[in-house]
Amino acid sequence: MKRTNKIFLMTMIFFFMLFRGVFAQQQPNVLWILTDDHRYDAVRAFNKMLTGDEMSGLGYVESPSIDRLTQMGTTFVNAYCQAQGCAPSRASMHYGRYPFRSGVYEFEYHNDNTENSYPHLPAQMEKLGYQTLHIGKLGVRLRTIKDGKAVAPHMYQTDIDFKTLANEGLAEWGKLSLLKEIDGQPLVKPFRNIKYLKTEDGKYHFFDKTLETQNPQFAGMAQEIYDQLDLLRKHTPKKPETVFSDGILGGVSPRPAGKTRDGYYTSAWIDFLHHENEDFKLGSVSFKGVDPTKPLFCHIGYDFPHTPVLPPEEYRNRFQQYTYKVPELTKSEWAKMPAQLKRQVNNAYSNDFTAEEKQQMVQDYYAFCAYGDHLVGQSVDAFIKYSESKKQPWMIVYVNGDHGWKLNEHGAYSKFTPWDVDSHNPIVIVSSDKKSFPAGKVIRDYAEFVDIAPTILSAAGANIKKEDFKYLDGMDMAQIAAGKAPKRDYVVGESHAVTGPRAFIRTKDYVFSIQSRPDKKRGDNMQWARRASYQELDAALYHIPADPHEVNNLAYDKKYEKIAMKMKDKLINIVLGDNRAEVNWGKGMKATGTEVFYSNFAPGAHDYKLKIK
Repeated sequence: MKRTNKIFLMTMIFFFMLFRGVFAQQQPNVLWILTDDHRYDAVRAFNKMLTGDEMSGLGYVESPSIDRLTQMGTTFVNAYCQAQGCAPSRASMHYGRYPFRSGVYEFEYHNDNTENSYPHLPAQMEKLGYQTLHIGKLGVRLRTIKDGKAVAPHMYQTDIDFKTLANEGLAEWGKLSLLKEIDGQPLVKPFRNIKYLKTEDGKYHFFDKTLETQNPQFAGMAQEIYDQLDLLRKHTPKKPETVFSDGILGGVSPRPAGKTRDGYYTSAWIDFLHHENEDFKLGSVSFKGVDPTKPLFCHIGYDFPHTPVLPPEEYRNRFQQYTYKVPELTKSEWAKMPAQLKRQVNNAYSNDFTAEEKQQMVQDYYAFCAYGDHLVGQSVDAFIKYSESKKQPWMIVYVNGDHGWKLNEHGAYSKFTPWDVDSHNPIVIVSSDKKSFPAGKVIRDYAEFVDIAPTILSAAGANIKKEDFKYLDGMDMAQIAAGKAPKRDYVVGESHAVTGPRAFIRTKDYVFSIQSRPDKKRGDNMQWARRASYQELDAALYHIPADPHEVNNLAYDKKYEKIAMKMKDKLINIVLGDNRAEVNWGKGMKATGTEVFYSNFAPGAHDYKLKIK
C-alpha cells in the first residue's frame, strides 16, 4: 500500500511539473518597443501600405529593420495615439485607458491612490508571473502616496533608465544631477540637472548662459560645441536662435554609432539577455540579468528621433546627399486655422527658417530615424535568438512613436495637435504564434494606443473579459486581426499639453476637433463645451479624401454644417459625457490629490459607431 501511494505521488508530481512546463511555454516572452516623436513616413513599409510609394512625400527614407518586422508579422497601419504629447500618450498605453477616463491629460504627475486608479500593465504582467524590465525612456509620471508624500513607485522590477546612463557619463547627451566643478576648477555656485553634450574624448560640454556668466573662464564653451556639431537649435521669430537655445533640431552626434544614448539601451538589453541570473554593469551600477525560468516582459523606450536630433556621422553624411521637398504654410491655411492650433504653431514656428535650415532639419531627422531602425533590428534579433534558444514562445509589439512630429507641416516643428502627422502611429505585432498575428498581414481597420495593454495581457494569459479588467478601454488586437472585434467607425482622443484642452474624433473621411475645456482647472465647469457657442469651440474639420494634408478647415463652411454638428455632438458626448474623470492631482511632483470629478451625462456614447454621409 505504501509503495502504491509512493508511485501515485510520484506520478502526480510528474504531471504537475509537466503542466507547469506546458503552461510556462504558453506564456510568451514579450518585447514592447516604443520610439519617440516618430513619423510613420520615416518607414518605407508604412508608406507603401498607405500611399503605394516606399518613400516619404518629402523624400528619401530607409528602414530595413522595421520593414522586416512588417514582413514577419501583422501591421496595424491605421493605429492612432490618444494624446499628442509624450507623457499622456505613454500613460494611455501603460494604463490601457483614454486620458478622459484616467484623468491623465498632459505632463502632470499623478498618483495611483484614487478611486479611479487601476493596475498598470507591468504590475499586471508581474501578477501573471512575468519578470518585468524597462530600459530607456518611460515618460509615465506616476507616484504613489506613502506617509502623506508622493513617491516614485517601481513600475518595473528592473529599471535601466536614461538617468543612470546620464549620471554614469555613458550617453552623448543628458543632464548631470549635480555639477560642482569642470576640469578640476570649482564653480562659483553648483548646478543641478544641468544639460550637457559629451564627445568621444570624454569631455563634457555644457551650454548654460548663467554658467558662463558666473564662471568667465568657461566663456565660449557653448559656442564651441555648437560649431563643432553643426547644431541647429530651436527658434521662432519671437525667440531667435542662440548657442544656449533649448532643443536641437539637427546636427551630428558627438559619439559614434552604438555609443549613443539609444545605442546603450540596445547594448544594455543584449547584456541583460546574456547574463542569466548574473550581474552585469553599466558604468558603476550593477543589474541582474534575465531569469530564464520566468516569462519575460521587457519595454524598451527609445529616445530617437526626439530632440536632440543628432544622427551619428555615417548616417548624417549619407542623408545629406538628398534634397527634400519641404511643406510650406500657405496664407489660406493660416486664415482658416483654429486659434488654438495657431498658438501651437507659433510656439514652434519654422516656416521662416532658411532653405538650408529646413533641409538640415529634415535630413537629420530621417537620418536619425535610420540609425534608430538599425538599433531596433539589433534588439529584435537578440530577443528572438534568446527566446528560441530557450524554446519559449515570443511576441514583439513595435509601436512607431508615442506620437508623430511635424517637419514644417502647418508651418511648424513639434507635435501636440490632432493633425494626422502628429497622431498617426502604426503598430506591428510579430509573434511565434502565426495564427494570431500572421506574417505579412496588413490590417486597415482602426486601432488605438489603448489597445496595447489588453493585447499584451491577453497574450500573457489574462482573461480580459473578466470583471478585473473592465477598466481597460481598448481591444485585443489579435481579435481585431481576426475580424472578431467590434469595427471602429472612428478613433478618439484628447490632449491638454501646450495647445490647451483639445479633443478630436477621426473617421475614414473626416477629422473633427474642438477646444474641449475653457481651461485646465480640473473638475471645474466640466460641461463648458455643451453650452459654449460653436465659435468658442474653435472647431476644425478636414475632408481627408480631398485634403489628405488637412490644410483646408471646413468647420465653418455651410456645405459641411450637418457633418460638423454630428461629429461635434458625438465627440462631446464621448469625451465629456461617457464616464469622464478629472483629478486635481496637486502641484508639481507633490501629487497627493485624490478627489475625482466625474461627468457622465451620456453613458455608452462611445460605441464605435458614427455613420457620416
